[in-house]
Amino acid sequence: MTDWTPYTERARQWFEHLRDLICAEFEAIEREAGSAASFAYTPWTRQSVEGEGEGQDTGGGTQGLMKGKVFEKVGVNVSTVRGAFSPQFAGSVNGASADSPGFSATGISLVAHMANPHVPAVHMNTRFLTTTKAWFGGGADLNPPLPYDEDTAEFHAEFKAACDRHSPDYYAKHKAWADEYFYIPHRKVHRGVGGIFYDHLECTPDEDGGSAMWEANFAYTQDVGRAFLSVFPRLVRRRMGLDFTPADKAQQLEWRGRYAEFNLVYDRGTLFGLKTGGNIDAILMSLPPEATWS
Repeated sequence: MTDWTPYTERARQWFEHLRDLICAEFEAIEREAGSAASFAYTPWTRQSVEGEGEGQDTGGGTQGLMKGKVFEKVGVNVSTVRGAFSPQFAGSVNGASADSPGFSATGISLVAHMANPHVPAVHMNTRFLTTTKAWFGGGADLNPPLPYDEDTAEFHAEFKAACDRHSPDYYAKHKAWADEYFYIPHRKVHRGVGGIFYDHLECTPDEDGGSAMWEANFAYTQDVGRAFLSVFPRLVRRRMGLDFTPADKAQQLEWRGRYAEFNLVYDRGTLFGLKTGGNIDAILMSLPPEATWS
């Protein structure tokens, strides 16, 4: 079986680097708005779950959280964890089973809820996982309470360009996957205006022990992160100074309720974190600071 540890380490280093770039950019936006807000970083250690031995190094992560003038609440989390899935959960994960429950996972997860309802909320996540298989997954989606066609088109164009650099099929496939995934069946609405989503982008080792497929998928995953860093700050700066009405704020709070419903009922990442001994505060940082239900 291939030892994916060096590959996991390279992915971890990239996710931490991307976090640092994103957090610096978000803090710069706060300075432009006259705010001194900055990220507070809280390290955490993964807790063992059923079926794992005591005293094993199960990894952990760092939760980055900022509450400012522009970013009402934004979390940027990076984690690298390893261990074994519980027997009940193992069968639901690609390449895992009750007989082969071992896994490792490293990734970055970001959710931003904005103070001004003209500025879209956003989610971005990229990750590398190993079981008996190894694969990348991730994506980003835009969640505006008050959609602007210009912003939606620009967001999608940035990710289409990133996709097209790697495969002419990626954008159409991964956009459709996002449209299907980020949907709230009981409301019969999409969570936002979409983006891209991909999973199980599998890597296989070469005969010489390397993995050209891993390198290609890693390069794509890096470009997804760079696309987010390029486009979302532009949208924030474009809208953060606009005036808004009480009706605009009410619309934002209602859509935040939809966001919370999706993440608590349907989101795979929430379930994965809860089932694998993740940090509760980091897992639920995606929830908005305020929301309403009629």
